[in-house]
Amino acid sequence: MLAFQSLRVDNKGSSLTEHEAHLQNRIDRVNQHQVSFELEQRPSPHWNLRPRDTDISLLVIHCISLPAGQFGNSYIDDLFMGVLDSSADPSFADLAGLRVSSHCVIFRNGLVRQYVPFHLRAWHAGVSEFGGRPNCNDYSIGIELEGTEHQPYTDAQYQSLVLLTRKLMQDFPAITPERIVGHQQIAPGRKTDPGPSFDWDRYQSALKESG
Repeated sequence: MLAFQSLRVDNKGSSLTEHEAHLQNRIDRVNQHQVSFELEQRPSPHWNLRPRDTDISLLVIHCISLPAGQFGNSYIDDLFMGVLDSSADPSFADLAGLRVSSHCVIFRNGLVRQYVPFHLRAWHAGVSEFGGRPNCNDYSIGIELEGTEHQPYTDAQYQSLVLLTRKLMQDFPAITPERIVGHQQIAPGRKTDPGPSFDWDRYQSALKESG
């Protein structure tokens, strides 16, 4: 049985500042709604508060691999933690100084690692719009799948994604099946992930079966 781990402000053992204490109070309220699911924590510095009274109402699915098509290294962690060595690979040149994050990444083995608490604003969507409403980061949760647009995602990833989606739909009822989208749907012409390799029918059917 997997256990959903409580989210905590990571202050590296020092006393909480007033701002951190305020955030922890908000996080503790979120943690009251726990179900059976495990999230490995890796707090990213790349986040900010959502606009006041924002209803979290959109789930955005992405894909990522660094370098493209290579899996199982630390580069995704490094990017979201703001410590990526842009000289480690020629393809990283455009990532120098980039400040991005996602709420979670689901790795090839199904491990789910959380970088930003769900009630906070992660920086995953960029210039985006859904249903005529811009700035999707304000009201969405971003989930990255370790993979590429043209390589099949793993069974373990689909299983974890379905479990995580169920958890999110329980905690944020405004996220309905119609409001679960790919990055390409909120940034058409700019983004194409998770791409044709993502089996939407499989994912949506599994959600219905487990709903």
